[in-house]
Amino acid sequence: MKKIIKFIEATSLWTGKTARWLSVALVLLMTFEVFMRYVFRRPTMWGYETMIMTGAAMYALAWAYVHREKAHIRVDVFYMRLSARGKAVIDTICTFFLFFPLISLLGYMAFSWMVRAWKIGEKSVESYWYPPIAPLRTAVFLGLLFFGLQGLAQFIRDVYLLVRNKSYD
Repeated sequence: MKKIIKFIEATSLWTGKTARWLSVALVLLMTFEVFMRYVFRRPTMWGYETMIMTGAAMYALAWAYVHREKAHIRVDVFYMRLSARGKAVIDTICTFFLFFPLISLLGYMAFSWMVRAWKIGEKSVESYWYPPIAPLRTAVFLGLLFFGLQGLAQFIRDVYLLVRNKSYD
């Protein structure tokens, strides 16, 4: 089990570190588009939509990394005062009743949309460029899949802490 959890966490780390390069691409795309628009008065037809897709893929592929690093936003007014075991109780209950049902539903829907996009060659209609949307739908599905796996790894750690009263590692 430890090897599986280590693999999931290594995948989350790798995905997050890889997705951060999309932020560099996003800055370059935005700089290029602003330059073309305001210096040459010739905006590109692909710039806006490419920036939207790059940003969305970056966010989706970073969800698991953020969860792994516990860098997500939450209200810590009461949570921060709890013991490690108290935090594990809250995390276990919330993961089981909120996270797993939500991530399952979102993953199922994202998978359906991804498959459909590849089957019909779906195009984005946000601009007159009409780029294929399937790569973005695939990135969102993979982001949800990795996020769900990272949530499962954390859930196992929390349950272990509750049962054994010691950290998993």
